[in-house]
Amino acid sequence: MSRSDAGRRDPGVVEERIGYTFRDRSLLERALTRLAYTLEAGLPPDAHMDALATLGDAVINVVVVEAVVAGGAHDKGAISTRKMNLVNMTRLRGLAEDLDLGDYVRWGKGEAAQAVWTSGRVLAECLEALVGAVYLDGGMDAAAGMLRRLGLTEKA
Repeated sequence: MSRSDAGRRDPGVVEERIGYTFRDRSLLERALTRLAYTLEAGLPPDAHMDALATLGDAVINVVVVEAVVAGGAHDKGAISTRKMNLVNMTRLRGLAEDLDLGDYVRWGKGEAAQAVWTSGRVLAECLEALVGAVYLDGGMDAAAGMLRRLGLTEKA
């Protein structure tokens, strides 16, 4: 499947799938825009997902640790082990794949030609960016709700 911007699906569907509607749609667009696309399209330097992915990674960790503690874990080692089992690249990538997230991302031409979403951490980073955008738009409760609906914290 080609992932060019012209063939990109409506980002509004992402909102339906995660159960969250953005007040600031520019955050959703930013969360779905790769750095390579931004550079190729001549967009402003802050129009890509990288900072949101870093923020989303931190938010995911907080939400998961909070859920693990709420689930009765009190030992630091047990909490850390449980968090590592719940939050890893494979799990986040799987959630992104369940959302068909790659169909909504604006990829750079080289990324699209190489189908970078099929390997490695790329889709996990896209999910992290989406979580970061939800956090900025709606706060911690909105991000935690999204992650709960996606099933990330259901087994915490």
